[in-house]
Amino acid sequence: MDQNELIDKITKEVMARLNEQAKTQGKQEPAGQSKAQMTSAELAKYIDHTLLKPEAVQSQFEKLCEEAVAYKFKSVCVNSSWVPFVVKKLRGTGILICSVIGFPLGEMDTRSKAFEARSALNSGADELDMVINVGALKSRNLKLVEEDIRAIKRACRTKTILKVIIETVLLTEEEKILACEISKKAGADFVKTSTGFLGGGATVEDILLMRRIVGPKMGVKASCAIRDFNQAVALINAGANRLGCGSSVAVITGAGVKGNY
Repeated sequence: MDQNELIDKITKEVMARLNEQAKTQGKQEPAGQSKAQMTSAELAKYIDHTLLKPEAVQSQFEKLCEEAVAYKFKSVCVNSSWVPFVVKKLRGTGILICSVIGFPLGEMDTRSKAFEARSALNSGADELDMVINVGALKSRNLKLVEEDIRAIKRACRTKTILKVIIETVLLTEEEKILACEISKKAGADFVKTSTGFLGGGATVEDILLMRRIVGPKMGVKASCAIRDFNQAVALINAGANRLGCGSSVAVITGAGVKGNY
């Protein structure tokens, strides 16, 4: 079976499964938790409090950690070079440390990604958010996409959570299906929407699709362009069980957010 035949087979199988689910479930609520009423404290438990801007300075990371502790966010998410700093700041708090890998483009070679993953874990990271090789996906080199993810998975420890950023803004529906299927096959724990560096961001429609593709047991992370409390809750109701927010405090307090991340 050649690459195009494989792609056709995967997409047809997935679409058939999704259509069957639609027939049997009708208007049934999606796989995420129903949270029509949610408190700020409950919402905070879904949030990876994020700072990934290249110009960010130490005082901003100090504030990031202080906010994470004050509002009891699920984790902080930073570039790998800042992992040792936030580990020291958050030691003993119970806040998880998440490092991005191959961020934001995902186009470096697999060995480089795996090296960064091991370095971040050795520095104290609990979770990794890796960027998929979008160019390989669009070139229909599915073997490379899968091996790229598997290499990072092999670098993980038993309790490490691996999330795969598929960069939905760049993908067709067929490519979103392929990216989710490959991530699941390669052993990832989550699929994630976006980096925030290329526009777009989390949408209810993408979360519904991603949740339907990966099923109820795999995680789905909505990230970027989450601007207010109601939008965050809508994403959770659509099937997200983690949110990546750069302005998390504004989101949970109802102040609203301007900008992309």
